Amino acid sequence: MTREQFRQLIESRLVFLDGATGSNLMAAGMPVGCCPEKWILENKKIMLSLQKDYIRSGSNIVLAPTFTGNRIKLAEYGLEKEIVRINTELVALSKQAVKESGGRGYVAGDMTMTGRQLAPIGTLSLEELIDVYKEQAKILVDAGVDLFFIETMMSLAEARAALIAVREVCDLPVMVSMTFQADGKTLFGSTPESCVVTLQSLGADAVGINCSTGPSEMVPLIRRMIEYAKVPVFAKPNNGMPELVDGKSTYTMTPAEFASFGRELVDAGVAAIGGCCGSTPKHIETLKKLVRGEKRDIDYSAVKTRVLSSETAVCEITLDGCFLVVGERINPTGKKKLQEQLRAGSFELVSEMAQQQTECGASVLDINMGMNGIDEKEMMQKAIFEVMGQTNLPLCIDSSHVDIIEAALRLYPGRALINSISLEEHKFRPLLKVAKKYGAMCICLPLSDEGLPKTFEERKELIDKFLAAAEEEGVERENIVVDALIATVGAQPDAALLALATIEHCKNELKLPTICGLSNISFGLPERINVNTAFLTMAIAKGLTMAIANPGQAQLMNAALASDLLLAKQGADDAYVSRVVALETTAGGVKAKENADAPKGTAVYEDVVKGNKGQVVEHVKAALADGKKPQDIIDNDLIPAVNKVGELFEQKKYFLPQLIAGATAMDLAIEYITPLLEGKGDGKEKGTIVIATVEGDIHDIGKNLVVLMLKNYGYKVIDLGKDVPAEDILAAAAEHKADVIGLSALMTTTMMRMKDVCDLIRERKLPYKVMIGGAVVSESFAKEIGADGYSKDANEAVKVMEKLLT
Repeated sequence: MTREQFRQLIESRLVFLDGATGSNLMAAGMPVGCCPEKWILENKKIMLSLQKDYIRSGSNIVLAPTFTGNRIKLAEYGLEKEIVRINTELVALSKQAVKESGGRGYVAGDMTMTGRQLAPIGTLSLEELIDVYKEQAKILVDAGVDLFFIETMMSLAEARAALIAVREVCDLPVMVSMTFQADGKTLFGSTPESCVVTLQSLGADAVGINCSTGPSEMVPLIRRMIEYAKVPVFAKPNNGMPELVDGKSTYTMTPAEFASFGRELVDAGVAAIGGCCGSTPKHIETLKKLVRGEKRDIDYSAVKTRVLSSETAVCEITLDGCFLVVGERINPTGKKKLQEQLRAGSFELVSEMAQQQTECGASVLDINMGMNGIDEKEMMQKAIFEVMGQTNLPLCIDSSHVDIIEAALRLYPGRALINSISLEEHKFRPLLKVAKKYGAMCICLPLSDEGLPKTFEERKELIDKFLAAAEEEGVERENIVVDALIATVGAQPDAALLALATIEHCKNELKLPTICGLSNISFGLPERINVNTAFLTMAIAKGLTMAIANPGQAQLMNAALASDLLLAKQGADDAYVSRVVALETTAGGVKAKENADAPKGTAVYEDVVKGNKGQVVEHVKAALADGKKPQDIIDNDLIPAVNKVGELFEQKKYFLPQLIAGATAMDLAIEYITPLLEGKGDGKEKGTIVIATVEGDIHDIGKNLVVLMLKNYGYKVIDLGKDVPAEDILAAAAEHKADVIGLSALMTTTMMRMKDVCDLIRERKLPYKVMIGGAVVSESFAKEIGADGYSKDANEAVKVMEKLLT
């Protein structure tokens, strides 16, 4: 199937996907804890029958059971060397099901997360992960899949890696689906909007949601995606949420109920629909009978298309919307202190600049690492990681080198803006190709090898030439922002007039947004802020969309907001008032007013709250050198700081990356301080917890974070890892004289192993209390199986542990 054929299929009618695989195989006898791929190949008739039933029920696309067929997952069963045979035979099985069903249907190569975490949260590099996915993708292509289905992705960064891998292997259609929590965000804090913008710009042919919730809860998330979707959107909801029935985890929603809720998704605008956990061929059949013949009337003209995204947020660029500032500060040019820090490998000032510009009203942050004495590519990549930990604003990648821009775009888990692409022959086309590959927006700089255009007509010619070349390279017009090319008025008296004419031409004639490097206009003049501000108000009136400037300059920012207000732009009145309320003017410009969420206290405290892993140990050393006692640092700086991180996480102001960064910073500080403590420090006895992911479950992201948090709070934690049998858990609890046993599960098929542990404790009259957690469990489930406590996340685990030991 070609990508065009896929597009025609999914736009011509409502496409039906298949339903659950794992829960149906479990019902057919697949044991907990086995390798699903291996079991399927040993029981081919069961899988063959299931997929034929899906096709008969109306599924147009079935997923080959290669879900966890990547090298990392197979290695957990010692099967990594059989990756080619396993994936090839599984695809052949699905193709056989289609053939025996009259050739009706397509086979998708199914791929998912590896279970390893990407740097900087984990130890896996992006290129290592892409290679893992490319290996599986090549095998699936050779095996004859019709398209790819990348699913159940909790990390947008990992979803990008899988998509990049497939795109570098073949040009088959790719569907990508994310999994969201009850709060409407992924485990890593990504929103439906940021996911669809990022993935479609990178080349996904359809973007959707699977697993997550039941069909009804998925409707508002789908609607949010569709608002930004240039590609078809699809849904594969669970058959409701599991309930404990007669000691078994059961999905109780009937096919008729599933279908009625599924209709809501169709009405919301999905172009394809199927089922996930707990659904069966009967659910798909009932759904198809109810909504057959209905399809979304796709109106892509209403979709928001000029959009930048970070991993967790989006920023729309509109011709008539409010003016946007691209923060210019993270650039070593003319900044001696920043240059010194970068040469020393420190990003302390980079972090401060990211935070300050965010607080002062920037909408995008420009990142430039161009200076001598450093490896610019390496420092650009590190700066991106650092800035992502401090802000959710999208980034503007600024470099003179094509390879550095490409390396940054490949790494960045969002949709960035390239600053900029001129018409210089040696890099003009290469940069357009990079923009196309990674779906970035780009700034057109109307500058050629002949230098600055001297007249307005020359500027127009260069812009037209750029637009024609961009179209040839597949870069859509809506992805282009034009630089107004501001020269200094001190040397060129008509510089402002030329720039204003360019802005007006782009807005009114070309219907393109514009940007400028604002401070260029006043170079060499005294009291430059006056000239900059006057020009800015004139430019906004002519239609200037955004400017690269310092958002910390109060006069400039206030003038921009006031200009929007006077031009009656939508939302400008609220924006102006909000800024006046939130910010205060100082001698040096503007800064955020004090608020309850802002870090307060010592450098060590702020390091933990801000997740500054690279500086915390040095700040601990400095505090010790100033005479502070080790235990005082723990009691007065580290514990309050990690409590603050927990509060922000609980308030949904922080997400998994920030929680891990803060916990890791504290862990590094504790590791350094511990040998310096006298005896047992404060003398307080902390409890011992033995923790494990239960038998049959190989997921440990949440469990590992709980371990880190509990250790930071001074508990003795014995981590048994994942897929641990009940007897082994109890043996470890006895050996280490545990107070509490912590159990984690992410699968409905393994959550009952928690009950096994609780039952054994009661039967043997053992003294251990039990705390459970995981995406599929709930407080009511904890009560049903007799657990003593339930933790919804790592922050909550600390509170539950304290309560259990009180």
